[in-house]
Amino acid sequence: MDKIRLGIIGMGNMGYGHLKNICDGLCPRIEVTAFSDPNVKMLERASQLLPSAKAFEDTNDLLDSGLIDAALIAVPHYDHPTIAKECFRRKIHVMTEKPAGVYTRQVREMNDAAAESGVIFAIMFNQRSNPVYSKAREIVQEGLLGEPKRLVWIITNWYRSQAYYDSGTWRATWDGEGGGVLLNQAPHNLDLWQWIFGMPKRIRAFCSFGKYHNISVEDDVTIYGEYENGATSTFITTTGEAPGTNRLEISGDRGKIVIEQGCLKWTKLKVPEREFCFTCKTGFEAPETEYEEFTAQEPEGHVALLNNFADAIIDGTPLIANGYEGLNSLSISNAAYISAWKNDWADIPVEEEFFENRLSELRSSEKKNK
Repeated sequence: MDKIRLGIIGMGNMGYGHLKNICDGLCPRIEVTAFSDPNVKMLERASQLLPSAKAFEDTNDLLDSGLIDAALIAVPHYDHPTIAKECFRRKIHVMTEKPAGVYTRQVREMNDAAAESGVIFAIMFNQRSNPVYSKAREIVQEGLLGEPKRLVWIITNWYRSQAYYDSGTWRATWDGEGGGVLLNQAPHNLDLWQWIFGMPKRIRAFCSFGKYHNISVEDDVTIYGEYENGATSTFITTTGEAPGTNRLEISGDRGKIVIEQGCLKWTKLKVPEREFCFTCKTGFEAPETEYEEFTAQEPEGHVALLNNFADAIIDGTPLIANGYEGLNSLSISNAAYISAWKNDWADIPVEEEFFENRLSELRSSEKKNK
């Protein structure tokens, strides 16, 4: 196989953007042979860009057509696991957009179906392709920062106006998206948090619903996480703050790293802090340090992950973002909602029945108030 035959499911902004990248020759091992969308206007727009691909209004018709080896799922969040499972049933490789789903049970079931099918399963966590974040993961996961102590991420540069939310009735609704900033804008950052630093055992979250916009879901969030080894994490995000900040700081027993404005700044301790604390003979000294910076050009992440997906199918190349790992960031966001709704701590794995019942109530309430 020299190329994979790809079907794009969902021809909205994301699906069309992926199609354009492929048509522009940025993914040489991918050929789009079909796409689907129930909106005929979306199909017509896609067909104008790529007339050779077959257009389907019904997704199952596309999946049964025999025209594709792999599918790229770019539909509303609730439908990601449903369509993925239909692909797995037919032994079709899957790249799904983020988030993996809306609630963890449906994502666990999707993961089980993927494992049973044996096909390649990837998720579009394109920010993993950024060399700066890969470097941070390498430093932490290889123990170069020592025992992890703390992660603090202020990621408030997701600003959105009211006009953004008014542009679609499904936007920022429990029934349409399943949440707000945690489900739409911040899944990339939640993924990087756990990919670099690991999964917390429990969290305490404070979510403000419609604080800065006329919406029913959260647009301002602070999450505090605790780890088995005593480490902690703080994650702050919003769509209602300008100018925003994107600053990630990670501390360990052997120093800290700070990522901001595309630069990783690494301050290394010559003596581990725990050792220095109990061997130093004076009260106001601090360990000596060494300093290093790392910068690298960020690739077009969507293209990088699509090319990696094709390489995984054709050559067996390891995936940058394995689809199974979508459960991790979703577990954090589900736990954050539970914590906010209960005004209490929430454990991970999450209380799935409580989450689904509360979500169902919110969706029903939205429908009644329309």
